[in-house]
Amino acid sequence: MSEAHADSDWWMDTYRRAFPRLRSAVAVRQDGWAQRAGVDRVLTLACGRTFTVDEKVRAEEWPDILLEQWSDESRRVPGWVQKPLACDFIAYAYAPSGVCYLLPVVPLQRAWRLNGRDWIKRYGTRRAQNVGYVTANVPVPRSVLLVAIAEAMILSAPVPAY
Repeated sequence: MSEAHADSDWWMDTYRRAFPRLRSAVAVRQDGWAQRAGVDRVLTLACGRTFTVDEKVRAEEWPDILLEQWSDESRRVPGWVQKPLACDFIAYAYAPSGVCYLLPVVPLQRAWRLNGRDWIKRYGTRRAQNVGYVTANVPVPRSVLLVAIAEAMILSAPVPAY
């Protein structure tokens, strides 16, 4: 789905809104380490700083964000919410509206580690049959996920033992 929308105009509009000093946004389409590590696009700002983005697109508007727990459930291959990624952000977009949630990967994955078991119990799992494998996803309401990401960015110092 992401590949089908890789050239959509709303991606550039989205990235320009998020990064006003954007100079380029290069799609990474060739299979290789970057693609397998979650890099779909490399954004370069005027100052030279780069950000890498994994683009996710849903064809319909839903009140949740599907977190991929297992990319291949039977073989227990970790999905993007729990595997090491080389990208800085997950750009999670709804194609009909072009609304995009720019999710920072490190806090997102920490939120999963802190809340994933509870989310599975509370919201269940949605499976997607692919050719030769099944992907398992957890549909977390957007508001719940965004609060959890914000909370995951708060790191408190351990209380010293006396």
